Amino acid sequence: MPLPKAELHLHIEGTLEPELAFELAARNGVALPYADTDELRKAYQFEDLQSFLNLYYELMAVLRTERDFEDLANAYLARAAAQGVRHAEIFFDPQAHLARGVAMGTVVDGLWRALGGSEAEHGISTRLILCFLRDESAESALETLEAAKPYLDRITGVGLDSAEVGHPPVKFREVYEAAAALGLRRVAHAGEEGPPEYITEALDVLGVERVDHGLRCMEDPALVERLVRERIPLTLCPLSNVRLRTVDVLADHPLPAMLDAGLLCTVNSDDPAYFGGYAGDNFDAVGAALGLGDERLRELARNSFVASFLEDDEERRARYLAEVDAYTF
Repeated sequence: MPLPKAELHLHIEGTLEPELAFELAARNGVALPYADTDELRKAYQFEDLQSFLNLYYELMAVLRTERDFEDLANAYLARAAAQGVRHAEIFFDPQAHLARGVAMGTVVDGLWRALGGSEAEHGISTRLILCFLRDESAESALETLEAAKPYLDRITGVGLDSAEVGHPPVKFREVYEAAAALGLRRVAHAGEEGPPEYITEALDVLGVERVDHGLRCMEDPALVERLVRERIPLTLCPLSNVRLRTVDVLADHPLPAMLDAGLLCTVNSDDPAYFGGYAGDNFDAVGAALGLGDERLRELARNSFVASFLEDDEERRARYLAEVDAYTF
């Protein structure tokens, strides 16, 4: 039985395994420019963030119907459950689907067909977080939030993802203010490729409650002190960092130093189909490569539930934390 954990940094589109991609392509009459799943899997060995994003958006073409999104989410939930995930806060990228003519309702209703039954089916409670693509315009983000309004009963928060460099958080001030007014929780990718200043800006301008990645905070001691003081969680994705060359090898990852500094770090999988591992795989990898003992791994698991958006269900959070405390390695 794996260590119980929450996953807080997971792009549902990034869980599309080659086998499912081909299955959905056949179902929807979409021609993929790959001979078979082996050739497609080789394409998953990209070099940097942009080459990953190019493939990521290309493969989204197979996602057309509610059933496709349901199958995608169920495939993820089954894998996550097998790796000890008890709670998942799942990102989705509506702009990438709207641009292809797939309606917001198709995406949300399809995902919810899986998420709505996730606890009974997979033993995983879920939240859904709508992400804005930062390389799209601020106007497009506002239009996307407007399109999501009929579905806010199923959407817990908003996030900000895609290519970071050249797209500072301040660009999205207006849409984050609108999201806050709607009562939505706020997170944002910052300090992965972008500088530590992007983390500060995400906190001060966007009012984020959790920073996705946040790796480069370590370059700014005053920022580290602030993150520790304000208990701002960081959703780290170690295998993703290595695959995208943010960190050369996992043994060089700053996670131990971040924990030693008192940062509220969590470990997550990001886009696991592309980055070589799901949540449990990331825990196993950092444990082995960084020499993290059982109690450090337990700390990371506890952090994941502490950092979860479970304020509406503190009883559940307490139950999950008790599972972590009782866990025998």
